Parts: sequence; structure tokens; C-alpha cells
Amino acid sequence: KQWYQRRVAITAGEVIKGYEMAGEKCLEILETLCCHTVKDIKNREAVMPVIKTSVASKQDGYEDFLSELIADACLSIMPTKRTFNVDNVRTCKILGAGVLSSSHLQGMVFRRTIESDITSIRDAKIAIFSCPFDIGTTETKGTVLIKNAEELKSFSVDEEKLIENQVKNLADAGITCVVSGGKVGDMMMHFANKFNIMVVRLMSKWDLRRLCKSVSGTALPNLTVPSAEETGFCSVVQLEEVGDTTVVVFRQEREETAMSTIIIRGSTDNIMDDIERAIDDGVNSVKVLSRDQRCLPGAGATEIELAKQLMSFGQQTPGMEQYAIKKFAEAFEVFPKVLAENTGLKANEVLANMYNAHQDNISGINAGINLESDYCEVMDVVERGVYDLYLTKFWAIKFAVNAATTVLVVDQIIMAKQAGGPKPRKGQADADDD
Repeated sequence: KQWYQRRVAITAGEVIKGYEMAGEKCLEILETLCCHTVKDIKNREAVMPVIKTSVASKQDGYEDFLSELIADACLSIMPTKRTFNVDNVRTCKILGAGVLSSSHLQGMVFRRTIESDITSIRDAKIAIFSCPFDIGTTETKGTVLIKNAEELKSFSVDEEKLIENQVKNLADAGITCVVSGGKVGDMMMHFANKFNIMVVRLMSKWDLRRLCKSVSGTALPNLTVPSAEETGFCSVVQLEEVGDTTVVVFRQEREETAMSTIIIRGSTDNIMDDIERAIDDGVNSVKVLSRDQRCLPGAGATEIELAKQLMSFGQQTPGMEQYAIKKFAEAFEVFPKVLAENTGLKANEVLANMYNAHQDNISGINAGINLESDYCEVMDVVERGVYDLYLTKFWAIKFAVNAATTVLVVDQIIMAKQAGGPKPRKGQADADDD
């Protein structure tokens, strides 16, 4: 930056003004480049091309399979009245098999086992407790004086009756499944099995909150019988084995649910981590699409068109700001260069071919890199269905300009500050300082 400023004798203030002018012009051009609009966001075939572009950058070869999986998971929980929440699409990584064995279900999956003997329930009414599923203890220590065996027997019987009444009250209310956020007592477990109540233990409070959302229930702090509004409902709760891993599945069979889970399979942990990152990108693409359905041409086509039009704008701009605008335009060439180099193509040749194709202001606007070709060819990205999200590029450019201008302003403030260290103390020096 300093070398360029010395060469053309441009000040930091002129660079800042040039960047701001280029940023505003860039956002104006961006609106004219929109080439596609997703008309129905709940249409699986309309959403998939947008997801495929973001997934293919991380998992080339699996983009078709993963985009279908992500589309199914997102559209099954797509709300009608509120915004889409990416936290409602969960992932569960289970080692074994291959990536193509991954699946999606409506509901939640936990890598845990069931505490009770009952392992499967249909049309379950669920009571959720954030406390341990055990008999309550007093806050202070209490002493019970037992003088003989009969008193000891009666004390144990009274405790058993209390526990039995608690579990029986749950069974009488129609509860068939209990989810606890703490430990499960042995006596509670005995009577739960007696009254055919399934018991599941979840130690994470976040998992407990997500399950409440999935089954439309409320987590209770005490072992009381839940009301009809506090009781959760699930179509199927069962213990399953996926590979050699035991999981508890809360599956919803109704059309619209609050949560969905993608079960990721893979031969190694690293592969599953990469797949999880790709799925995260795809889900976030659906969220952006739910806010703004406009799309731009992908594969570097948008960046080259911006660079071309900004370069022309810089040449028409009087004053020293034109140099900053031209450098701003050159920065967009990084995107197609990186794409070409990652594919093994010659970056300079790709840039030359793309600039040549973009000279046609009608059909050349949508010309992008053909990454599947062994040669430096360009293609019509709209015909191939390669789209980028408008909102993503809009905010990326806006934040980049803001960051660059902020750095330059701070640099000016630092340079304007008086140099030198701390001033010497007034008065005679102390002999102890030596």
C-alpha cells in the first residue's frame, strides 16, 4: 500500500474515498447481475441448485446426494409464519459405512441408551423433567431413630409406597415415556418398568431444550404430573442400532415438525467432520434464501463482471480516487484465480478467457469457469445451474469495504500522533535511580 501511495502520490484519505465510491458502485452493479429468483422456497427442486453450489466447494462428488439430504431436512421444518432457524437442523455422526449411507429423519437422535426395559413406544406421551428421576431429599440432614426391625421394615415400605404413588400418578395421566435431566434411581426404575413407562436420561440441558421443542413439551423442575399443555407427544420413541452404535430415536411422522436430524455416516472421524461442515454451509444457504430469493451467476462470473465494470468506472472518474477504484476492481480477480489454481488450471489463461467472454454485454455476463474441463474453458453458468446467493455477496462486499476503510482511518490516526517516548521527570534525579 505504501509503495503504491509513493508511486502515484496518493494520500490515505483519497484511497478511503475511492474505496467508498467503488463500494457504492459495486452494490449498484450487483443488483443488475441477478439472473435467477427462487419463486417457491418450499419446492425441493428449486432450492437444490443453490444448496449444491455451496456444498460442491467442500465435497466435490457428493454434492448431489448431500444437497438432496439437506433440502429434505430443511423443507420438512420450514416454518410458515416465522424465520428459518439453522439450529433446528441437527446432525448426529455415527462411525461406519460410507457417506452415501447417511440419512435424515424428522425428530431427534441421541447417542445414548434407554434406562428402562421398554425399548419401543408408539404415540408416546412424554413427561420431561430437568431434575433427577429419583425420590426427593431434604435440604438439611435429618436423623431417623429406629428402635427395632419392625420400624425399619415400615420405614422402607413407606418409602416404596411414596415412589410407587409418584410413578402411578404419571401412568394414570397417560404418560408412557419419561425423560430426565439427572440420575435415575433404582426404585424409580423398578416401578417405571412395572407400569410400562420408558425412561430416557439426557445429561445435556441443551439436548433437553431441543427435545422440548421437538415434542412440544415443557421441562418441569420437580417430579409432578405434567398438565396437558406441558406434556410432549412423539409418534415413535425407540432404541435402534446404527452400525455398532446404540441410539435413541424420537421420530415424528406428522408433516411439519420443529426439528430434523441428519445422521452422518463415514469411515473416519475426519470424513464425517468435513461432511458436517458442508451440511452446515448448505443449511445456512437455505436460511439466506428464506430472506432473499435472488441469485447471481456463480463460478467467478459475478466477480469478473464486477471487475470489468468497476475498471471502466475508474477510468471515467476524475481525480486521484480513480487509482483506488482500479485497485479495488483488481481485487475481484482473486476469486476466479483461486478457483482455477485449486482445479489445476492456469490462472492467467482462465482470466484472459473470462475477460474475453465478458466483452459481450448480453450473453457474456453469465460466463464462468468450467471446472469440469481439462482446459481453460468458460461456460454459461445459468444453463448449468451454478448460482451464488445475492445476499451473501452483498454483505461480503459491504463488510470488506468497511474493514479496509477502518484500517486506513486508524493508520492515519497513528501516523498523526506525535512520536517519541515518555517525557523526563522534572527536578533533580534521585541517586537511587543509578
